[in-house]
Amino acid sequence: MKKQDLPTKICPVCGKPFSWRKKWENVWSEVKYCSERCRRNKNTAV
Repeated sequence: MKKQDLPTKICPVCGKPFSWRKKWENVWSEVKYCSERCRRNKNTAV
């Protein structure tokens, strides 16, 4: 599968798109934030 064909989501904190990662394979439906930094700063959403 090509990188451009991977599913993407928009991070609610920084507003940037992020792509599916292998480590999120089993929990992709639960992933909301692009990084640990954004997860920690979830109360400062844009």
